[in-house]
Amino acid sequence: MSSAIIRTGGKQFRVEPGSTVRVPLLKQEVGASVDLEALATADDKETRFGDPLVDGTKVTATVVNHGRAPKIVVFKKKRRKHYKRTKGHRQGYTTLKIEAIG
Repeated sequence: MSSAIIRTGGKQFRVEPGSTVRVPLLKQEVGASVDLEALATADDKETRFGDPLVDGTKVTATVVNHGRAPKIVVFKKKRRKHYKRTKGHRQGYTTLKIEAIG
């Protein structure tokens, strides 16, 4: 089975055809096709590493849905100074279904 390492949103993900992966939010509509760059590819015969990308290789994926991750709470405090701050953050994400590596 072939696999690839892709980069999107400043992060790297290992993907295989038919798998789903949750990546940082992409500005694509649901059902749209997305081409991603491959940093490395591997199959039963060989492994290829790019410098920084593997030439002639792209990963095709379809946008399944968009969502938001659970809220994380950031709490800051300075002792004895009556200073407290609470902030929340929800990261947006996009779920991709990997169609092909090639």
